[in-house]
Amino acid sequence: MYTVLGSTKNRTLRVIWTLEELGLPYDQVKGDPGSAEAKAHNPSGKVPALVVDGEVLPDSVAIMSFLSDRHNALTFPAGSVERLRMDGHIHFLLEEFDSLLWVSAKNSFVNPPEHRAAEVKPVLKWEFERSLKRLEARLQGAFLMGEQFTIADILAVHCLNWAYTAKFPDASPVLKDYAKRCRARPAYVRALAER
Repeated sequence: MYTVLGSTKNRTLRVIWTLEELGLPYDQVKGDPGSAEAKAHNPSGKVPALVVDGEVLPDSVAIMSFLSDRHNALTFPAGSVERLRMDGHIHFLLEEFDSLLWVSAKNSFVNPPEHRAAEVKPVLKWEFERSLKRLEARLQGAFLMGEQFTIADILAVHCLNWAYTAKFPDASPVLKDYAKRCRARPAYVRALAER
């Protein structure tokens, strides 16, 4: 049994979706970053975090990788060319999507007002729009890795969802269909359901 810290309003959704895809039991302690609920389990207040064997481990992508490796699903064997390709997708998504969205969030509401720079947002949106074309070119069929759904798809769709709510440039019809196909998965629906 795993315990997940955080709510589906943030990157915690990635972890919960992964757990649901794997069919694993888990408890969820809801709480926003820095909240009393999060700090009760993780002194830094960082979410998402996964409690494993009494240890609190943060970082959504590291948790997704750990879970998929540990339960031998949503990934490929370490050292395989397929794993290299999947990890390449993950690094691309972190560099070209997640990081841009996070910098925008910090300059919108996360940082104190005196430490925000609104003038950076148009550049972030321009870079994001350019990367959308690159993401579309990476699709190798139904998913990033062809017909096999992986944690790279969870990360990609979470970033596309986040971009939509943050009013970033719109995805192409191909990417919208891809995201819709992933969001139709029963595990995604379960991940969003109230626990």
